[in-house]
Amino acid sequence: MKNDIITFGCRLNTYESEVMRGHLSASGLDDAVVVNTCAVTAEAERQARQAIRKLRRERPGATIIVTGCGAQISPEKYAGMPEVDHVIGNEEKLKADTFQNLRFDISGDEKIQVNDIMSVKETASHLVAGLEGRARAFVQVQNGCNHRCTFCIIPYGRGNSRSVPAGEVVSQVRALVESGYKEVVITGVDITDYGKDLPGQPTLTDLMRRILKLVPELPRLRLSSIDAIEADEAFYALVAEEPRLMPHIHISLQAGDDMVLKRMKRRHLRQDILDFCAHVRKARPDVVFGADIIAGFPTESEEMFANTLAIVEDAGLTYLHVFPYSARPGTPAARMPQVPKELRKERAARLRAAGEQQLVRYLDSRVGRVEQVLVEKEMLGRTEHFAPVVLDVPAIPGTVLSATIHRADAKQLYGGVTA
Repeated sequence: MKNDIITFGCRLNTYESEVMRGHLSASGLDDAVVVNTCAVTAEAERQARQAIRKLRRERPGATIIVTGCGAQISPEKYAGMPEVDHVIGNEEKLKADTFQNLRFDISGDEKIQVNDIMSVKETASHLVAGLEGRARAFVQVQNGCNHRCTFCIIPYGRGNSRSVPAGEVVSQVRALVESGYKEVVITGVDITDYGKDLPGQPTLTDLMRRILKLVPELPRLRLSSIDAIEADEAFYALVAEEPRLMPHIHISLQAGDDMVLKRMKRRHLRQDILDFCAHVRKARPDVVFGADIIAGFPTESEEMFANTLAIVEDAGLTYLHVFPYSARPGTPAARMPQVPKELRKERAARLRAAGEQQLVRYLDSRVGRVEQVLVEKEMLGRTEHFAPVVLDVPAIPGTVLSATIHRADAKQLYGGVTA
């Protein structure tokens, strides 16, 4: 049987799964399955445990290795599952030696290999020659988080913030472009904290300028998710001056009410987000925004929720990632007065509906325009603004082509290839 990886959670986990894929191939392990878990919500962990049980039923002879943030935070819980053979931490999973050693650990004496993530001071560079089956490549520039939002357990799975030196990042980007990738996404846990632990304390903006200058043949550079409070005049200038920086900014928003934001221990207030969006639009009028939003955070009243709902239109948000609040044991928010679960779901549905209206409005505005589309599958791609486009003829994945948009529906655009 072949080796496999099952990935839950964020883009960074997806990137790290590709690192592990290379390590698995070189390890000599046979019929091994890695489950790369997420711990952002209790539901994410439930899904991972469910997948592990199903996996054992389907592949009774496979070696099941569990890793990721869930394994890092609660290694004993996963080690206690009879279906699991090995549990490895977020640092260990990125080391080739870990997988080579597992091949010889027949006795299972070292079932748990998870260190103290807070002791990790550096993030190593891992070259991934593109993500399997994807047109765009992701480059990890940072890991961990120095902030302690009251709802979030992730710092305990990822450790404190640490950055990859700019020279290594540029080398990775250049290698990916040379292998044919037209778009690179900068990713990490908190990429706006980039560089604070490096000599000279370069910023994320400094890094992007360096990439774009030293890899002039890179057509498209994209950011994953940013903390808007970190944006400064240098960032706005880069957005205005550099057309290769994609006009799609995803904001780690979480809420649109000041009291909720304070109880979340976020560093921004409502007006900060409105000001950020206005500044970016002034620099790049065609920009579109996405945002992560939590519905039903503890103590959230209907009035507080109304402020969050209103910011979708007030800030002009197009792509929403909405999550009903999920209590994580060990976090301060879990000890706050909880909003009833059904009300959380109902508020999440209202937010999603508002987001769907915004998306329809945006997609309709693109009809009649010529868009530059990065082809992901034969007849499907995405614009610079990350809108999905169904093409009228097959095209080669990984290429960038022009398409005239002739109609839109509630979810995507439809275009005719013009070049």
